[in-house]
This record gives sequence, structure tokens and C-alpha cells, in this order.
Amino acid sequence: MRKDSVKNIRINEEVMRELSNIIRSEVKDPRISPVTSVVSCEVAPDLKTCKAYISVLGDDEACAKTLQGLKSSAGFIRRELAHRINLRNTPEIHFILDQSIAYAAKMSKMIDEVTANISDEKE
Repeated sequence: MRKDSVKNIRINEEVMRELSNIIRSEVKDPRISPVTSVVSCEVAPDLKTCKAYISVLGDDEACAKTLQGLKSSAGFIRRELAHRINLRNTPEIHFILDQSIAYAAKMSKMIDEVTANISDEKE
């Protein structure tokens, strides 16, 4: 199976959907922030590994604690994923903190500041 095949794309979407459901409703670790979302998933073509990109609303400490809590409950999450999705192999999940939303907000703020400075200079 190729990385960009239709089957792999469908598996990525299904794993992402189920991971978000499991994290939201099943995992009871107090370190995990209640505003945690799965941004995307990349399952390897051999179904052995999965990179799950996680976004957390909060400061750096909340992000670090959430990532630590997810890594410690990875076995439970993998078992629940195996129960919910019928795959030949259940992938080993590696959680990666996705900073793209915070980066986009920072860039938007910087653009707003520049446009405000330009409009002030014109007046």
C-alpha cells in the first residue's frame, strides 16, 4: 500500500476520528487537558506506526503535561483503537505536539500589527 493511496487516506481519517473519541471520552488521566484535539494522523503503509498530531489549548506547561499523559496512556489508547477499528495490525501511536494553530495566531497578530503601523503612517 502506498502512502498516498485512497485506502491509506481512509485509514488515516478513521484512526484520527477514533483517536479523538477515545481521548475525549475514555482516557481519564488528569494531566490531559480537556481541550485536546487530534489535528491529523499519518499511519504508515505497513500499519505498524502512527504519528498523531495533537493540538492543546493552553500554555506550554499544559501542552507538556498533556503530551506526557498521552504517552503514558498510549497502551490503553492502542487497545481501545484495536477494539474499535478492524485492521490487520494496530499501529503503535506516537503523539506529536502540533504548534501550527499557535503559529498561525502569532503570524496573524504580527500581520495585524504591521498593517496598523502602515495605516498610522499614512494618516
